[in-house]
Amino acid sequence: MSNFEQFHFDFYQSNYTIDDQEEGYNSYGSNENLCGSRKSQTGEQPPASGFAPSEMLLSSQSYTGQILQPMYSPDTLSHLSYTDGFDEEPPLLEELGINFEHIWQKTLTVLNPMKPADGSIMNETDLTGPMVFCLALGATLLLAGKVHFGYVYGLSAIGCLAMHALLNLMSVPGVSHGCVASVLGYCLLPMVILSSSAVVFSLQGILGTLLALLIIGWCSLSASKIFTSALAMEGQQLLIAYPCALLYGLFALLTVF
Repeated sequence: MSNFEQFHFDFYQSNYTIDDQEEGYNSYGSNENLCGSRKSQTGEQPPASGFAPSEMLLSSQSYTGQILQPMYSPDTLSHLSYTDGFDEEPPLLEELGINFEHIWQKTLTVLNPMKPADGSIMNETDLTGPMVFCLALGATLLLAGKVHFGYVYGLSAIGCLAMHALLNLMSVPGVSHGCVASVLGYCLLPMVILSSSAVVFSLQGILGTLLALLIIGWCSLSASKIFTSALAMEGQQLLIAYPCALLYGLFALLTVF
């Protein structure tokens, strides 16, 4: 061996031999054959966990439910359950503000002007009775050959606004628009009686005039009585009855002529 070969051998000296390389190659080949046999047994399908993150594997292993059917715990079902049953809910008519007992009491109060009015009931904004009485007045006028639905609703709206302004000036606590509309609408019931009598006979005469004056006084007396009891305006009933008589006089003119 020359000096150059001896230097080369000493500089690159290592424990690696050709025999070790051949042994490693043979072991790699055996591992490859083993993997190939496993692939052939599984139908050459790659393992599902090769490209899946560990978090997904853990979540998939812990999930025991079915697809599109999530699991509910007792705590979740307790939150989803209703706390109140249908038995505890108020009736539909009460939610809409319709109380037939109060409607009947107000109607009796209007029909009997001498009966004292209950201020707590009359202060409610109940518009069911007024709407029914306005429709009844328009229907009876229609039976008499007078199409005055627009006049009835127009005079009602203007009268409610005027009475609201007047009562707020006269009373200390004040009054709402709904209360004024409710009282004036309920007191329109005697006017329906007048319009119903116009269907039977003509009111353009002495008898019709006297009946119209009686109905106007009836309506204004009932309305003023209710307003004084609801707003605590004792001693001012005549002052309230005068504008009410003017308003119901317009309805009487529509009925007579």
